[in-house]
Amino acid sequence: MAFWDLLLPACALVLVIEGLLPFLSPAGWRRLFEQATRLSDGQIRFLGLSSMLVGLALLLLFWN
Repeated sequence: MAFWDLLLPACALVLVIEGLLPFLSPAGWRRLFEQATRLSDGQIRFLGLSSMLVGLALLLLFWN
């Protein structure tokens, strides 16, 4: 199966996972976003980079 054949299902799965918290706990989701607005740009970038690296490591681990 080619990479591009997996891209759309992977994006759909991300949307499902991201929708879980606001669906299950709207108040918790709101608090999380309020806290996120207080983070500096550098902290947000670090979280984004960390997330990408963990995701890449998981892809490499399970792709083979």
